[in-house]
Amino acid sequence: MTKPHIVILGAGLGGTIAAFEIKDAVGDKADVSVVNRGDRFHFVPSNPWVAVKWRTRDAIEVDLKPVFKRKGVAFYPMGAKSIAPHENKVTLTSGLDLAYDYLVIATGPELAFDEIEGFGPEHFTQSVCHVDHALAASDVFEAFAKDSKPIVVGAVQGASCFGPAYEFALILDTELRKRKLRDKVPMTFVTSEPYVGHLGLDGVGDTKGLLESELRQRHIKWITNAKVEKVEAGLMHVDEVNEDGSTKAHYELPFGFSMMLPAFRGVEAVRGHEGLTNPRGFILVDKHQRNPTYPNIFALGVCVAIAPTGKTPVPVGVPKTGFMIESMVTAIAHNFKLILAGKAPTHEATWNAICLADFGDGGVAFFAQPQIPPRNINWSASGKWVHLAKVGFEKYFIGKVKSGKSEPFYEKLALDLIGAHKIK
Repeated sequence: MTKPHIVILGAGLGGTIAAFEIKDAVGDKADVSVVNRGDRFHFVPSNPWVAVKWRTRDAIEVDLKPVFKRKGVAFYPMGAKSIAPHENKVTLTSGLDLAYDYLVIATGPELAFDEIEGFGPEHFTQSVCHVDHALAASDVFEAFAKDSKPIVVGAVQGASCFGPAYEFALILDTELRKRKLRDKVPMTFVTSEPYVGHLGLDGVGDTKGLLESELRQRHIKWITNAKVEKVEAGLMHVDEVNEDGSTKAHYELPFGFSMMLPAFRGVEAVRGHEGLTNPRGFILVDKHQRNPTYPNIFALGVCVAIAPTGKTPVPVGVPKTGFMIESMVTAIAHNFKLILAGKAPTHEATWNAICLADFGDGGVAFFAQPQIPPRNINWSASGKWVHLAKVGFEKYFIGKVKSGKSEPFYEKLALDLIGAHKIK
């Protein structure tokens, strides 16, 4: 009999680990394939370091071809052009149709720079969402350092990933102080969040107090409830919004360097299928990470549709953090074991969050259980140890990818000790 074929779309933080863990779970009972645009894994959390040349591209990337070959996972690095859920197939950019019995969507997002005039790396602002963007930003920053002007950093309306914006603002502050240039560079943090430290999660522990304190101590001004109207060369037009959505104030912010995180949407290959995605193209899933309309399709990571934590004057999305994504991976892998045994899936991801936000000379860490409030654990802390922990985690995670392992026993033991379980 032909083995069931599991196809995983995407080989980022979630998709790569999913390939390892699902293959380990199903063994020789199913064939596993990965489709990705490109043959390299990039450790996205290190992109802010790349943007100030604290890391090189080579230091944060892994060639996936030999890793997947060792794991017995087929790899298609040409990427997907489209999917046909009714026909159970993925059409690759090469024109090849890849049939599947089960599909795991882990594509990550499409970056919606085009929703704001003059926005994004092709225009007037930089990005750390992709290593290519971070490398381009590093060259722009080097040129900026020779002729220092104001800096604007933050996240626009509809954004859901706020941690890297805070990280990068404070990393820039650290780097400018190292270069003895900080006194020449006014900085403004612009965010769609209703308050500093909201993070799309209505805060975690005292992230409001901790992050406000960091910005205040480093002389970084901030504008919350901010909506970026348009960006011109060296000038950002920003409206500050009242609780009722009316305009409270308008700002024209001059800048010599700006990094603003965009809103996300689902990638083109999966958008537009009724019952599969919401209007933004994010994948609809049930508590088992399975799509209700197409029960042989699962999804994990940033591409999953999650409702906002509450109403805000400016649209704010919910972040999908690393540990939360890994919990989705584990739930799906465990459910595949049941499905291949002829049983119904029962495992649910905990969606807990463990985050390290590095500032170059310190940082903020938080643990939310679960990530979406109300929570059983709601903890945050700051200190120089966070920077060291982030460096250690970078080395550890890249090592996991190189070795083809999703969760060594000592990682599970450590997480169990602190109560950070991946499945309920």
